[in-house]
Amino acid sequence: GLQGSPTPTRTSPTRSAQAPGDSAAGQADSSMSGVLQSFKAMDFYRKLKKDLHQELTESSVIGAGLSVLAALLMLGLVIAEFNSYLTVSTESNVVLDHFDSASEDTLQVNFNITFPHLKCEYASVDATNFMGTHDAGLAARVSKVRLDKSGRNVGKFDEGKQKDLRHTMDEVHEGPATSIVLNNANFEETHHSKDILLVNFYAPWCHWCQKLEPVWEKTAAALSEKFPGDNRLALGKVDCTHPSSEALCVKHRIDAFPTILVFRKDDKANSEHESYHGERSVVALSGWAEHFMQQIRREVPTSRTVDADRDGIVDSHTGSGCMISGLIHVQRAPGMLIVQAISDSHEFNWETMDMSHTVNHLSFGPFLSETDWLVLPPHIAHSVGSLDDKEFTSDQHIPTTHEHYIKVVKHEVTPPSSWRIPPVTSYGYVVHSNNIQKVGEVPTLRLNYDILPIVVQFKEKKQAFYHFITQLCAIVGGVFTVAGIVASMLDKSVNMMKKKQELGKLG
Repeated sequence: GLQGSPTPTRTSPTRSAQAPGDSAAGQADSSMSGVLQSFKAMDFYRKLKKDLHQELTESSVIGAGLSVLAALLMLGLVIAEFNSYLTVSTESNVVLDHFDSASEDTLQVNFNITFPHLKCEYASVDATNFMGTHDAGLAARVSKVRLDKSGRNVGKFDEGKQKDLRHTMDEVHEGPATSIVLNNANFEETHHSKDILLVNFYAPWCHWCQKLEPVWEKTAAALSEKFPGDNRLALGKVDCTHPSSEALCVKHRIDAFPTILVFRKDDKANSEHESYHGERSVVALSGWAEHFMQQIRREVPTSRTVDADRDGIVDSHTGSGCMISGLIHVQRAPGMLIVQAISDSHEFNWETMDMSHTVNHLSFGPFLSETDWLVLPPHIAHSVGSLDDKEFTSDQHIPTTHEHYIKVVKHEVTPPSSWRIPPVTSYGYVVHSNNIQKVGEVPTLRLNYDILPIVVQFKEKKQAFYHFITQLCAIVGGVFTVAGIVASMLDKSVNMMKKKQELGKLG
């Protein structure tokens, strides 16, 4: 009976353990699929299925043409934007200038001016400002160079090494006049008949000419006694106020009295004539004249620069012009530089005084290095020396004062940080020039400057990369969108025309 009893059924432990695992995997796959479908729903750029693409879209000639034009326009705009990205632009700001220390209250002024008709012996430079402050030590920081008629350098003028033009105040000449009276009629004949002709150009009203008159006559008499019968050297005189000789003084640009010039037998029309700047005494003038007699006799070399007493200071030279240069520090307040003729031993004829000049250089602030010039933008670099190499001419026979009104502005240029160059500071200016012609006016050069209390700051600015990318996206998207709108409008217009044609409404 036990053998016939049914055998109990056993459940497989392996199959019963895998069933829960399969269920969990299925649930995970289903969850991932749902997340992926939700993510796909965010697709902004849905595409047509390949098998439906030909059925749902069609190409046209208009669309193809617009596509080509859009592509070319995109390419051109992208290239232009790329060039703009590579270009470094400049931005500027204007701020108030602040002085952090007392040393910044002054500004350096650099100048170099040539006067072709103003002798260095007469040229005086002065600096003043609207508060009445004068620069007492200015002469020590101003350099003068003598120039001949052609503008060549004939020697430096040293204020501390000049002859004392003192007169013999009690000189009296009792004998007859022995110097030759010259005028328009006899000047050229006398000039070319003498190896050396020393001429005193004077005006009767001139105080110094009156003091020189007896000295000049006694010198002529002394030379006649020392060299009797030798007519190769002579002394003459010209009255510049007399109608018969006034033209001579104009021709030889006599603007200071007395003026003593040297004329030689072989002079040409454009020859230089030495002017005498030594002591006005019989002894000094006689020694100077005897040196020319030695030149005539070939005892000394012929020279147009004479130092008769050999004291290292020339008695006469051919310097008819002057180049004045200097470096001074002025207060940052409106002021002026003044150049005019001043002498304590001459009287001037202002009607013939010629203040024509060439501004070789005028700048404000420290000199710039070669690197600084490369950093400055062209328009700022040009403003640093706006007056450089400018020429200004006076009208003849009319007293002319030249005025230059200068507005000075400080510039600060900051180069890109990649250059590793510190900011460059410069001072540019604008200038307005004017001539004043007035009888009785003392001919003068006035440089009126006004240093403005502002700073114009310039910074080099480069377009940011993110901005460049944004512009590229705007170009592509904008051109694509506009081209699509135009294509749609043209397509609708063409379809409308076709329908009207089919209906026979186009006439």
